[in-house]
Amino acid sequence: MASFEGLSALWDRLFGAQPDPPWALVAATAALALLVVCARPSWRVARNAVTIAHEGGHALAALLTGRRLTAIRLHSDTSGLTVSAGRPTGLGMVITLLAGYLAPSLLGLGGAWLLTGNRITLLLWIAVALLLAMLVMVRNAFGIVSLVVTGGLVLWVSWFAGPQAQAVFAYTGVWFLLFGGVRPVAELRRMRRRGRLPNSDADQLARLTGVPGLVWVGLFGAVNLVALGLGAWLLTVGLRAAVGS
Repeated sequence: MASFEGLSALWDRLFGAQPDPPWALVAATAALALLVVCARPSWRVARNAVTIAHEGGHALAALLTGRRLTAIRLHSDTSGLTVSAGRPTGLGMVITLLAGYLAPSLLGLGGAWLLTGNRITLLLWIAVALLLAMLVMVRNAFGIVSLVVTGGLVLWVSWFAGPQAQAVFAYTGVWFLLFGGVRPVAELRRMRRRGRLPNSDADQLARLTGVPGLVWVGLFGAVNLVALGLGAWLLTVGLRAAVGS
């Protein structure tokens, strides 16, 4: 009986809705996330989280398209590499390459959808699960440390922090992914123009498909801007609901 009650309590904690956040919290976390993305010193550190999402996107796309995932590496300069085995051409490879720059924004959009239902703890636990799944395939020390620290922080907040602190953490993280998914595309465009990224995802896609790399960069940017707009709209809907309640 005690075991059943414990599982029931865990289920309620995981899938139950948290209290509506105040308007000021949602607005303040949006401003904080935007500041972190725009300020160069904070971006240099926080960009590691975007890299984790980027490489996780490559990895998930590779698995979903039937490729064999062999390694993920995360580096201290915020670059990363995901290696998968399979046909070097074809739709599966195109989807795998396409997923990287889209993953942070799409994860942010999914997080915004969960937050509209106030499923804050569920959001945090999903993040922990994804980080743990990714950790299995990481093959360098910095990547392991990055994922352990990030996952440990999210787990600690989800288990020990109160509802208000969880809300601040979750909303800031979702806003950060939505804003942070856009900046790397602008950086990619700038660095390609200077000839510094000849083997970027966009250039590999260009070689595979014959579609110019600039078109792929534009696609990355368009999708991420749409995700930002939809995510902000979802969070605003949740904000209006909180104000009206």
